[in-house]
Amino acid sequence: MTAVHRRAALLAGIGAGVRALREARRWTQRALADASGLSPRYLAQLEAGQANVSVERLADLAEALEVELTSLLDSQPGPSPTVVALLGVRGAGKSTVGKKLAARLSVPFIELDQLIERAAGLKLAEIFELHGEAYYRRLAREVLQSLHLPAGAVLATGGSLVNDRETYRLLRRRATTVWLRARPEDHWNRVIQQGDRRPMAQHPEALAELRALMSARSRLYAEADHTIDTSALTVDDAVALVAATLG
Repeated sequence: MTAVHRRAALLAGIGAGVRALREARRWTQRALADASGLSPRYLAQLEAGQANVSVERLADLAEALEVELTSLLDSQPGPSPTVVALLGVRGAGKSTVGKKLAARLSVPFIELDQLIERAAGLKLAEIFELHGEAYYRRLAREVLQSLHLPAGAVLATGGSLVNDRETYRLLRRRATTVWLRARPEDHWNRVIQQGDRRPMAQHPEALAELRALMSARSRLYAEADHTIDTSALTVDDAVALVAATLG
């Protein structure tokens, strides 16, 4: 492939990635142009792979689309990640989004906590009650180390995994990590909508505690390869946005 052809393929890939992200958000070209400060004509040329785009303008687009700049630069055609690991606290949508994303990618969906329960022969609540968090963390690391996924997978992780630096580093080496970010109120409402009213019934300050927890972990979650804000998205839109971000 000549340099001219490589450049054309790169621009076409960037344009296709921007278009996929825009469509996943159900935005018109005009809406994205307004949000990013680009002209609609220039954006149309970019999505068609015909614009000589600068890094500065790509950064404006990435900010408007709420994705990392690297995800636009890496959006040219290429191999999909082997394993995608979803991060976030309870109510982030890791299971709901994860199952549909796995079906879209034609790979298995795996709940890491289920593998930990199987390894321990105990439910999560029993693991913490009988052995404590240190034992859970050790099991999580061992399970992740032994996980063999030659065909790829979508992996839903436990919300506290990021607190264990060694296990988090291992996960980031083995998978493309995606933080499903949302507001504390969104997490809260999703748990309630699933029929679980225990947080409200047993802990009057549960929402305040959730806010504090998310604030404490946000810096760790932000180390993920990609961040997807799902606050205003349906499940299907979130799946499409994750898939587009992965390229």
